[in-house]
Amino acid sequence: MPMPSPRLVFASLLLIALTACAGSSSVAPSYQQELFSTGASPFAHNFDATVNETCEAARRALLSQGFLTTMGQPDTVDATKNFQPSAETHVVVSFHVVCTPGENATNQSIAYVNAVQDGYALKKSDTSASVGLSVLGSLSLPIRSNSDAMVKISSETVPAGKFYDRFFGLMGHYLSTVPRSAPVAADEVKSKPLAPSIIVSSPELTPTPIVVQTPAAATAIRAPDAAAAPSASAATATH
Repeated sequence: MPMPSPRLVFASLLLIALTACAGSSSVAPSYQQELFSTGASPFAHNFDATVNETCEAARRALLSQGFLTTMGQPDTVDATKNFQPSAETHVVVSFHVVCTPGENATNQSIAYVNAVQDGYALKKSDTSASVGLSVLGSLSLPIRSNSDAMVKISSETVPAGKFYDRFFGLMGHYLSTVPRSAPVAADEVKSKPLAPSIIVSSPELTPTPIVVQTPAAATAIRAPDAAAAPSASAATATH
């Protein structure tokens, strides 16, 4: 069996080395960049408020910026906003806010926020039709159909940064300006009996009730008086 030439061996080794370099230089998938660390999360923020108050502040913050909100539950807020960068592109930003109780106090809460940006582009569908001419023969002409539509071309979570910091700042503004009610502890409620009324205990100042007689009652009173008049006349005649 003939031995391969040194030139062929060198070419094979060079090809293997180039293949290995190409494989090592490939970009790692985005999900492999997730660290899942236990430190502070840029997508979460602590607030000195209840869960309902925090989600209400998130809803007001989104409404003030033109987002269309849907609040099905008191601890969740979903919102969307449409953008039109150009005539053939469309962008939708979707917000998802979840409010949970805090870790240190009963009157604290944590807001978890996630924003997703979806990109759409106009897809133009062209069809070709053949036109027959007696002199030139058959021609194929592009004819645009009416089936143009927006096609989703991208979907990405908005990276952490000033975008979420501005949103959390606006939430804090609404929490500080909107009046909030706090429960009163049972041991802070004090009761004191009232002094007896002077008007009720004084007989001189007690009002006299006024009796109003109805016409039927007045007729009933006059009838016995009229019957007693003949009796008195008869007694006078006897004497």
